Amino acid sequence: MAMEAELRHALERAERRRSVVMRVLPYVLLAVSLVFTLLQALVDPGVNVAAVLVLTAAAAGWVHLFGRHPEWHQRPALMGVQVAGVVALAGGLVAASPWYGFFAFMGYVYAEMHLRRRWKYVGVVATAVVTSAAYLGGYAGLSAGQAWLAWPPVAVVVAVLASAFMRFAEQEDKRSLWQRQSLDELHAANVQLEEALRDNAALHAQLLVQAREAGVQDERQRMAREIHDTLAQGLAGILAQLQAAEQTLRVGSPERRQVTAAIVLAREGLTEARRTVHAVEPQVLADSRLPEAIQGAVARWSEEHGVEGVLTTTGHPRPLRTDVEVTLLRTAQEALANVAKHARAGRVVLTLSYMEDVVTLDVLDDGIGFEAAAVRGPGASQGQTAPAGGFGLAGMRQRVQRLAGKLEVESEPGGGTAISATVPAIPAAEEAA
Repeated sequence: MAMEAELRHALERAERRRSVVMRVLPYVLLAVSLVFTLLQALVDPGVNVAAVLVLTAAAAGWVHLFGRHPEWHQRPALMGVQVAGVVALAGGLVAASPWYGFFAFMGYVYAEMHLRRRWKYVGVVATAVVTSAAYLGGYAGLSAGQAWLAWPPVAVVVAVLASAFMRFAEQEDKRSLWQRQSLDELHAANVQLEEALRDNAALHAQLLVQAREAGVQDERQRMAREIHDTLAQGLAGILAQLQAAEQTLRVGSPERRQVTAAIVLAREGLTEARRTVHAVEPQVLADSRLPEAIQGAVARWSEEHGVEGVLTTTGHPRPLRTDVEVTLLRTAQEALANVAKHARAGRVVLTLSYMEDVVTLDVLDDGIGFEAAAVRGPGASQGQTAPAGGFGLAGMRQRVQRLAGKLEVESEPGGGTAISATVPAIPAAEEAA
């Protein structure tokens, strides 16, 4: 970025210097020509000072007229008139004094700046005819002796040299234009790269948080399964054995009292183990079934954001494995959060569909939508008009894919957004088993 800024500033400085030189140069050349002409008039009474002054003023006025109207520079025909006027005035001034060959040089400059294609070289040839006459002492010098015979070859040489320099100047202009375009492209690429790096850093941080949360949840569920499969099952087996042993002992005997106390302790330990297993589940799922849990989340969200939310349940609702229900509940909550942040919706419809092998949660809003084709993998969130910065959708997709499920997003600008999460319908009986 520092090198890009330095190059851009260098080009801008060069452009400003060139602009200043082009504005000042014709007046400087006119002044130099006039000074030398007036000095010559002191020793040569044949110089027509009045004509020189009039033509000099006319030339200065002509240059000033076109300098005041930079918008004319985009009109080739009008600028052709300007170049023709400069060459004609330079020819008249050279006729009055050959010193005005200095000013005639501006014909080359204006031809290169303002004429196009072959007209550039027409302007060069016309200027070469005038300047070569100045080199040979002006028109008065040409009329003396045979000097006029040298005029055509000198004009040809001058025109060839000037055309070569013109070609070189054109190449330099193209190179400058290419540099400016390259800098613009580099700047745009740098801006996009910085935005991508910021987005990636934020996404990485968010994904780390989500991965950490998911890891904690997975570890808690793993420990719960271990407790369920080992400690709880062992206590259940011990309790069954103690109850069987209790039946074989005489009522009121010390042995039976000890076995009864052991049964109480085993039952309390089993209760605590089961409470620990259920503690890793979301409290809302521990207190109700999945449809009721989602309905409660929708009702609270609608009340908080003032947006109508409707849940429809189809199929036969049945208890599912804990991680399946948690995933669907969290997906519903995240989708609603995204609608509130981005969609500007007036209504949200959720559909929980129980099928034979899968359970599907569909969330449809009537918000502003976004360009779904522009979504880059998991990095875009619902309701955005651009994919950058969408972490909610990434979290939903990760949760669903962790269960070998699928998350689909359909949206278009102004057409709302639809999210569909499909996961396997693993029954709670499998988890218990």
